[in-house]
Amino acid sequence: MSLIRCKNGHLFSEKKHGSICPYCNVVVNKNSNAVEDPQGKYSDIVYLNDLEVLKPVTGWLVCLEGPSHGRDYRIIAEKNFMGRASDMEIRITGDDTVCLRNHAVLVYDPEKNRTMLLPGDSQGLVYILDDDDNWDAVFESRILEAGDRIKVGKSIFIFVPLCGENGGFVFNWKENG
Repeated sequence: MSLIRCKNGHLFSEKKHGSICPYCNVVVNKNSNAVEDPQGKYSDIVYLNDLEVLKPVTGWLVCLEGPSHGRDYRIIAEKNFMGRASDMEIRITGDDTVCLRNHAVLVYDPEKNRTMLLPGDSQGLVYILDDDDNWDAVFESRILEAGDRIKVGKSIFIFVPLCGENGGFVFNWKENG
């Protein structure tokens, strides 16, 4: 098993996750990792503590248009801040029209088993596609449904829920985890 370490210290499987840290979405330069682990001592070690802090996924955003098209972003319980900064839970790289911090917030509420979209506290606006195929600016919380389209900067995402009520299928981690 080949593990690599991101600049924030997270170890993860390169085979499973590629060069993007699943904990903080930082892109790892393989050459910089080789300096940190010149003897390959992390290659066969599994750190169970890293698995314990991983919060279960509640859904995903998948980029349909923009510099990161095809990439998916994990949504976890409670607040998920979107922006370009490395400390954002949903880090959108490559789109300079996305604010550095808190452009938008995706919130999974485990008590109500639903996901909501909120505007961030930055200058940028976030939009949701309405039933008439018009982009509506989000100024207050909006409950997200499977397949909703979200526009942040020049990037367009689709919401794919795991938790919640999805076409008669209901799942949450409280009852199933």
